[in-house]
This record gives sequence, C-alpha cells and structure tokens, in this order.
Amino acid sequence: MSIELDDFFNTDKKEFYNLRDRYIEPPFSVLDSKNGNWQRRKDNWKKIGIKSEIGRNITGRNNFNDSKLINHSRKKLNFSNEILKINPNSIFDPVLCEIIYTWFCPKDGNIFDPFAGGSVRGIVANYLGYKYTGIELREEQVLSNKDQSLEILSKDNQPNWIVGDSDSEIDKLVENNVYDLLFTCPPYHDLEVYSNNKDDLSNMNYTDFIIKYESIIKKSYSILKNNSYACIVVGEIRDKKGFYKGFIPDTIQAFKKAGFQYYNEMILLNAIGSARIRCQAAMKNKKITKVHQNILVFKKV
Repeated sequence: MSIELDDFFNTDKKEFYNLRDRYIEPPFSVLDSKNGNWQRRKDNWKKIGIKSEIGRNITGRNNFNDSKLINHSRKKLNFSNEILKINPNSIFDPVLCEIIYTWFCPKDGNIFDPFAGGSVRGIVANYLGYKYTGIELREEQVLSNKDQSLEILSKDNQPNWIVGDSDSEIDKLVENNVYDLLFTCPPYHDLEVYSNNKDDLSNMNYTDFIIKYESIIKKSYSILKNNSYACIVVGEIRDKKGFYKGFIPDTIQAFKKAGFQYYNEMILLNAIGSARIRCQAAMKNKKITKVHQNILVFKKV
C-alpha cells in the first residue's frame, strides 16, 4: 500500500496550496524550481519578454563541450535533444526574484544590487512596483539591459543600471541607509569570465577576488536601512585541482565582517538538464555534480 507524502507528514494538501497563494512558494528552506507551479510562473515571466542571456558573452570553466559524451548519451542512454541542450551562460531565475522581493522587501521598497549582470533582477523588481538600482562593470551589458527594459516597462518606470566598478560606484550613491533590500548574485570567481577588465572580479586570483568582494559587501552595508535584509545567491566552486575553494563560508565571513548577522539559508534546486551527462565524467574522480545553489540571507541589525 502506497502512502501519500502529505499523509505521511499529516499535512493538509489544501493548506500547502494556501501557502503558495500567500507566499508564491511555501517558505521552507528548500526551494524547488522544477515544480509545476514554479515553471508556470517562469513561463509567464518569459512571455513578457525577459531575455537575460542578451549581452552576455561569457567564457570560463563553466562551458561544457564533450561531443563524445553527448553522442554516447543520445545513442545509449536515450536522452532527448531537449535534455542535451546546453547554454554556457547562466540565466537568473525571475521566479526567485519574485519570491525574494515578496518575502524580504517592503512594498514599493528600494532594492540594491552590487553585481547586476543581466536584466532579470532589475526588470522583475520594477515590474512588481519596487525601485531597483544595480551596478554592472560592462557597459555593453547595461546598454542591453536598458534596451530590453524599454520593451517591457514604461519609460517612467525603468530600473537604474549604473556602469562601473561597485567598489568605487557605491561611494557615489546618495546618503546612507536608503535601500530596503540587497539582492544579488556575485561572480563565482573564474567559473565564468565576463570581460578582460582588470577590475572584473572574474579575472583576479582568488585572494584578490575575496579582498575586493569583502570591500564591496562592506560598502553595501552602509547604504542599507537598519533592520533590512541582504540576500545573495552563491554556489561552491572548485580550484584547478578539483577541491572546493570555500566560497560559501568566505561569503558568510565577508557579510559578518561587514556587520551583518547571518539569518537564513535556503537551497535552490535547479533543473537537472545537462547534469545527467556531466555527472558521468565527474564521477570518474568521485565528484558529485551540483544541481543546487545556496541562498544566504543576512540582516542589518
């Protein structure tokens, strides 16, 4: 006799769906981006015209191109072409933006993003009635973001993307304590290389990367209101020998050094996609293939 999961935990299904009505997704420590509700919301965001991959010409160790393994998977493992589609450029999830803004930012609040990247976080913020300011090093990315935003949002409701290095541009922002939420996703060191600019974090050795990373986080602390939250999406990364660098604990330490208190952590489960192929090569060296990211939440007290 099979046992329904909801029955096993003595949970009313109706109550579970009421949580979705209230919070978009149940406010649990694991967020599953693969579930049907999440995917439907993501499709709706895509329909308004968000194309975060535009303007992103990325190289680095995140690229995956093993034709022999792909052909083997098609022939022997019967993987579909859809599963085997590989996009080397990471695209931010608009549903995650919607959730984080709803959970951690007051209505009509000001959102700050020191590692802006593509258009998603800015467009979703202003579409939902928030006011977004993001700093991005690459001018071509900012121009692309602005062009895309003008196709979706009215001229008087545009995100504020600033071209420049966050380590210096934050100093130019208006008075302290003006932002209600920090939400960002930093470069994962050299996993993706975004430009040849010497100030680009993805071009630095890990020691220099962390020094500059800590400086940006510390300066971000100064422009957040008291009792506001900082949410950052991070993932662990390996060095050239295959060992983890400790980017997640380094991030936690950087926020604590800046003055934040460590408040929540969540796991974001990602689509399996090409991981079904990559895991075969990884397991030759006993490396477990990551299909999640970490969402760390800090509070300015």
